[in-house]
Amino acid sequence: MHYRSQRRSVLFAAPGLVIGALAVGAAGGFSVSPAEIIALIEKPHLLVAVLFIGAFAGITVEQALSRVRRQAWRAKNRSRWQEGPPTNIASGPWVPTSIPNSPKRPDAAEQLRIVMGSSFTIQPLLNKSEARVFRELDRLVISCNPTWQVMAQVSLGEILRSKDANAFSCINAKRVDLLLVDGNCQPRHAIEYQGGAHHQGAAAARDAVKKEALRRAGIGYFEVVAGQTTPSDLKRLVDKLVDKPELPKCSSR
Repeated sequence: MHYRSQRRSVLFAAPGLVIGALAVGAAGGFSVSPAEIIALIEKPHLLVAVLFIGAFAGITVEQALSRVRRQAWRAKNRSRWQEGPPTNIASGPWVPTSIPNSPKRPDAAEQLRIVMGSSFTIQPLLNKSEARVFRELDRLVISCNPTWQVMAQVSLGEILRSKDANAFSCINAKRVDLLLVDGNCQPRHAIEYQGGAHHQGAAAARDAVKKEALRRAGIGYFEVVAGQTTPSDLKRLVDKLVDKPELPKCSSR
């Protein structure tokens, strides 16, 4: 009776085992005949071993196929990734791009090496039109007050200071064409020469920045316009801006 009940339980489980064997065999790429399955049913321990081997083989085959498909996809799309991210954000794929770091400023030794390997030429401080205005302005200023001087192409970073680092960086590299300084070398008035190409591009905006910074520092700002300012106009401007020298006081007896 015990043998019959065990045989009956195996027979009742046979349909499930048959289905499992067929499924595992199909997954592993094996063909199993019905006669072989019936023979395995008679020996349950062999059936379990076959199921285990079939499952392992199926998983191995599936992993191999997945690896092959993944390699084929990478080979097909390698050119897209090597070309870099597209310029149009809507076209994708969206690959994060790193912001390049600003180049590190070379130290003094590196700067010397770079300079020694380069060549330099002289560049005039003023163009011809600016030089004519400079000579005439310098003559008028000295004749009005010999202690005053006219400086050319003066950097605003050398005559202005600000506790606001951002504000100072806005004017540090800017220059004025001509600067009038008094006998104590104090900047008093800036004079800009406006040539024919002055109002091209962002020149007017740059001059507005310089004018406002000078105004806040208490330095005058005036313009000499090519073709409009005459020598007499320039003389009147100098007489207005330059302080007259103090006359020596006579000692009383």
